[in-house]
Amino acid sequence: KARGGGDTPRTGRQSSSCSRLSFPLSEHQHLRYNPLRGSWVLVSAHRMKRPWKGQMEKPPEEDIPRHDPTNPLCPGSRRANGEINPNYESTFLFDNDFPALQPDAPDPGAADHPLFQTRAARGVCKVMCFHPWSDITLPLMQVSEIKTVIDKWAELIEELGPKYPWVQIFENKGAMMGCSNPHPHCQVWASSFLPNEPHLADLNQKMHWSSRGEVMLVEYARQEAERKVRVVLENDSWLVVVPFWATWPFQTLLLPRRHVLRLPDLTSQERDALASVMKRLLTKYDNLFEISFPYSMGWHGAPTGPHLKEDMSHWQLHAHYYPPLLRSASVRKFMVGYEMLALEQRDLTPEQVVTSSFFFFFFLTSVFTTWPLP
Repeated sequence: KARGGGDTPRTGRQSSSCSRLSFPLSEHQHLRYNPLRGSWVLVSAHRMKRPWKGQMEKPPEEDIPRHDPTNPLCPGSRRANGEINPNYESTFLFDNDFPALQPDAPDPGAADHPLFQTRAARGVCKVMCFHPWSDITLPLMQVSEIKTVIDKWAELIEELGPKYPWVQIFENKGAMMGCSNPHPHCQVWASSFLPNEPHLADLNQKMHWSSRGEVMLVEYARQEAERKVRVVLENDSWLVVVPFWATWPFQTLLLPRRHVLRLPDLTSQERDALASVMKRLLTKYDNLFEISFPYSMGWHGAPTGPHLKEDMSHWQLHAHYYPPLLRSASVRKFMVGYEMLALEQRDLTPEQVVTSSFFFFFFLTSVFTTWPLP
């Protein structure tokens, strides 16, 4: 049994013998299985026709100064702890001034009851600036500059991995995703424990490996490349798809074509290809609604720390992109109500996202440019 969402949701007696080939996925509600999490998502494509009178989001700030001496992420600026940033010209890494994890936190001790368990949580939190300019984002950077970011990510896995079981690299882009500073940056949290999401991914990939004798995401990438219906971008080394089980409207999954455990395992050529495909993907996002597109993204690779000595062949490196927007720059998807209490749900099907005028149009017209132009 897959871990996470667990059993198939109880659907009762089947009311139709409709086959997969004759079932119109874009017209009827149905459930889709997420093998990474062991959970299900409800797809309700017919709901895209409903009117919207809910919250309208403000457009992202456009007039961002290239250098603001009061911005703590800019070169030469003073941060909250009093330190002054160097006049960096490429990437810049520093310890988070307000870390969620610290390396020397005390152990809470044994629980006095099984319903009130605690565990020690230690780690480090770092901030990595992508570029010295505040008015630039990854899709506006040169491919060579993005390659430098990727190289630094790999270095951080090599540096922190031997000590910590999990090193999470993630980027929150845009105020809509809680980003408090417009300067292009990401965060790196290394922890003494394996967090919930990678824990589920580890269990489910391991079970798939045991039952099928194949690496789950290698098999999945091959299947998606053959079927073509959810492929957004591809090159010789990488594949970008809207996953079959996507919850967020324009969610994407970035996959290597060969079996790779962690970022440091990528060759120089694969890193070049990754930088190129990232620029193209993020350009497509920006052009979708002609704004600097908000998202949360992050990398998942095989666990580190003590797991470096274990056989982790069931793992495959991958990156998740989770944008919140639904139907325009001002309408976002909210995970509330039924989704918090019962089951994740989406309206637009993954296939509609790829085949509609959304990604498809901008793939044809704007592969290497983005909006607004620098």
